Amino acid sequence: MLELFKDLSENQANSYALVLLSSGISHQIRRGEGGWYVWVGDEDYENALNAIELYLEENQDFQPTDEPLSYEYGRTFTGIWVSASLLACYVAFVVANDSQALIMTYGSSASHILRGEWYRAVTSLLIHANALHLAGNILGIGLFGTAVCTITGWGVGWLMILATGTVGNLMNALLYKTGHLSVGASTAVFGAIGILAAHQFFKKLRLSGQRMRAWLPLGGGLALLGILGSGEHVDLTAHLLGFVAGIILGLLYAVFVKRPAARPYQACCLGIALSVLVIAWMRTSELKLW
Repeated sequence: MLELFKDLSENQANSYALVLLSSGISHQIRRGEGGWYVWVGDEDYENALNAIELYLEENQDFQPTDEPLSYEYGRTFTGIWVSASLLACYVAFVVANDSQALIMTYGSSASHILRGEWYRAVTSLLIHANALHLAGNILGIGLFGTAVCTITGWGVGWLMILATGTVGNLMNALLYKTGHLSVGASTAVFGAIGILAAHQFFKKLRLSGQRMRAWLPLGGGLALLGILGSGEHVDLTAHLLGFVAGIILGLLYAVFVKRPAARPYQACCLGIALSVLVIAWMRTSELKLW
């Protein structure tokens, strides 16, 4: 099921439930920490929104919140699975093998990428230098990746995050051209932060009297970049470029996508993301064999 509304008062939740009931739409209302939630089935999401919007148009004096309708996917726990996958890759590839050789083979090498080995921009996201490097990225991807998927859905979200990490590494290679090698999922982590900042920016920009505050999420994202994305042996430019890629992709999503994709499209997007990862690893492995 998809989350239609959240943080409602009990009266608002009951009112919406009556509207949905009168429209013959199956739904559930649940109480959470911040208020009441309204959930509907994936296939009823669009009809439910239309019914509520029509109700609000006919009852101009009653608004559920101070903000526009929230088009968000709802709760998801896929960040746990992605974090577990990063850990599995570290154990399988780094712990059981020569870590330096793996970094040289699968890392985001600027000179190799510019010679056509674009897939290194993908494979490097799953390689980490040590356990501390891995732990930081697991925490970041679990927190910010899950937040992105709560808005966009578990398939669209991870495809977007993978895209920001890949684009960030590609742009970093174009910037350095040679003599640069990096690994880790942190570029994608900051891509996720950029997506979240863009989402909040666009959300506040649509509210009257909130346009100046709309810039605060972008400032907050830059602050996180400065705090978490800098330091010794840290690829700040890759983090910055991933963050910028996330902002651009997040704004495009906010402008052109009116509501989260249904489950079949989520599965399709997740399949595309997994296919890109598999193809990148297979291509790099073929070159290694040669």
